[in-house]
Amino acid sequence: MFGALGRLATRHPWYVVIGWIVVSVLIVSTAPKLSATADQSEFLPSKYESIRAANLQTDAFPQQTSVGALLVFDRTDGGKLTAADTAEVQKIANELNGTVDPVFSGVVAQPPSQNKLVQLAVVGIAKDKNPYDPDAIDAAKALRKDAHAAVDGTDLTVGVTGAAAQALDSQDASAKAEAIVGLTTFALILLLMVVIFRSVILALFPLLVIGLVSQVAVGLIGAANKVFDLKTDSSIQVILIVVLFGIGTDYILFFLFRYRERLRLGEPSKDAVFQAIARAGEAIVSAGGAVIVSFMALILSSLGIFKSIGPALAIAVAVTVLAALTLVPAVVSLVGTKIFWPSKAWQKEPGFARFGAIGHSLGRRPGVYAAASGLILAVLAVFALGFNPNFDLGDSGAPKTVESAVALKTLEKGFPPGATDPTVVLLHSTDGTPLDEAEATAYAARLGKVEGVGSVAPAQLSPDKKTASFSVVLDTDPTSDAALAAIKGPVRDAAHAAAPDGTEALVGGTTSVFVDFQKAMNRDYKVVFPVAAIVIAIILALLLRSLVAPWYLMASVGLGFGATLGAAVIVFQHIQGKEGLIFLLPIYIYLFVVALGTDYNILMIARLREEAREGKNARDAAAEAVTHAGPTVAAAGLILAGTFASLMLGGNSLLVALGFSIAFGIFVAAFVMAMFFTPAITALIGHAAWWPGHGDEKREPEQETEPAASV
Repeated sequence: MFGALGRLATRHPWYVVIGWIVVSVLIVSTAPKLSATADQSEFLPSKYESIRAANLQTDAFPQQTSVGALLVFDRTDGGKLTAADTAEVQKIANELNGTVDPVFSGVVAQPPSQNKLVQLAVVGIAKDKNPYDPDAIDAAKALRKDAHAAVDGTDLTVGVTGAAAQALDSQDASAKAEAIVGLTTFALILLLMVVIFRSVILALFPLLVIGLVSQVAVGLIGAANKVFDLKTDSSIQVILIVVLFGIGTDYILFFLFRYRERLRLGEPSKDAVFQAIARAGEAIVSAGGAVIVSFMALILSSLGIFKSIGPALAIAVAVTVLAALTLVPAVVSLVGTKIFWPSKAWQKEPGFARFGAIGHSLGRRPGVYAAASGLILAVLAVFALGFNPNFDLGDSGAPKTVESAVALKTLEKGFPPGATDPTVVLLHSTDGTPLDEAEATAYAARLGKVEGVGSVAPAQLSPDKKTASFSVVLDTDPTSDAALAAIKGPVRDAAHAAAPDGTEALVGGTTSVFVDFQKAMNRDYKVVFPVAAIVIAIILALLLRSLVAPWYLMASVGLGFGATLGAAVIVFQHIQGKEGLIFLLPIYIYLFVVALGTDYNILMIARLREEAREGKNARDAAAEAVTHAGPTVAAAGLILAGTFASLMLGGNSLLVALGFSIAFGIFVAAFVMAMFFTPAITALIGHAAWWPGHGDEKREPEQETEPAASV
């Protein structure tokens, strides 16, 4: 198959290039726009209690107006609000009522807080509207502008927060992060490609190719999301940039290093392209297959956010692999050795002094290298046991300095932390009998005595009297560990136990959603991780024709996962003192470190097998593999780790944590696992590592077929 791809790229390069351009134009011009949501409830299945509560609330209270935004007023001098200030807030609310977008149902001023430090105006969302929809986000932008203008010349300041405003800030932060990460990624790839190849053309080559590929991938992802009604969170486009350009550059490097190696053996350019694809193609497909399988395993997740992220990233990698096997060799076949311009270094066989010294040292003492690298990974992995998840996607989606976050802090000066996002408890008649108001009042009193509850508002009965809604204010921040523990334990337990006969109680609200996130994540850890690991192990077994090597290769990436998560815990929880890390982190680390760690392991062990087939013993083969594949692994790892590290410039806690963790994990995968641990273990096990296929046995050199002239 790879020989056929090589012949296609060398005989008909223009057909391949034009085909890519035509398909790209068709996809980009017809595919729907890739959109995202910040609504956490959209990511959970309907079986969870928080979602059942939300659905019941919508059905039982169709006339009820949800909060779309909050205007938070306080004095510019930080003092108590006066009667004149309160009157001014009412006046501003009345003025905004006349200009507010129809997506909002109105602006209603509330009484000042008990300590007179803060006053709110509640902006309702119109019926059948969602505060996370694009029109609501645009309306929040206009509302913010009008509100700021309204307080000019007064002693008041105003901040706009709430769902629509938070979605606006998250969207703006995501766009800014996308621009920063994109520019940083481009600059880093340019710099590293110049350093590695000393070529202007090669520095631009990956950016141009992957720029085209990225448009195809984003178009296909948008189409898949529309067809299968998948939801994506606001970070996906930033992560896509890094995945496409980072992994894409890696696969291009896999090909280019092989191409340059064949040129140095004296082969003509087209023959070198053919042989590069024939030899590197298997590693590229196997590596890409491992990544795709890892991402696609997420469709087994119970969370919508992972169900959509998995296929999105899998599509991106699949398109990248296809480009690496077709478009890249076709372009190189057309350009020839001019692709290295102005450098002439490709003509000279390097000494590989550093990697040669490392390789031969490892070949002499594989036990020392295996023990040292394994010990480093194991020590770091111990700290992973201290991982504490944070379930607030909204809090992680934008910097702490955005207006919605600052306004929430201002609000907390005058109201209990839980007042920013009350929990909703619904009591519903299951036998069709209307609820008794006295029972509802008694039920509210029992809820008010529950540990973790600050206050409970009087019951609001639905029009048919069959459902009662209770607004429960927790005595802690609704996104804190204490709030989650309260909802998970005493609040839900008491709500269910206190429900009178013939009724059912459901606990909803954002904190309840986070509790269900936690439950869903625990289930996903038990399903997604093992499935991805098993399928990757099968890919390795088929590639290597061995039932032994996959075991220690998967063990190495497992150690890499633990070490990466442990390093994140050390940096963010122990050094920076954060209470926890975003709950998405272990899944992302697992997928990227396992998949990309397998990439580099495949590249290294495939080269080791190639050296063994030339008649070398296990230790000499390991030494030569590090000598020759080491530079490729190092270059690819450095570029990919650098591109993921650029996520740290995104400005929000999710991207900072992801950027550090995945960059560290890739560095470990390339410079510890693939460079030392894997070849050292293979050298120690020797010929038995390839049982039962014994793919390391010496073979006769394959006949090379010269490609025909290009068309």
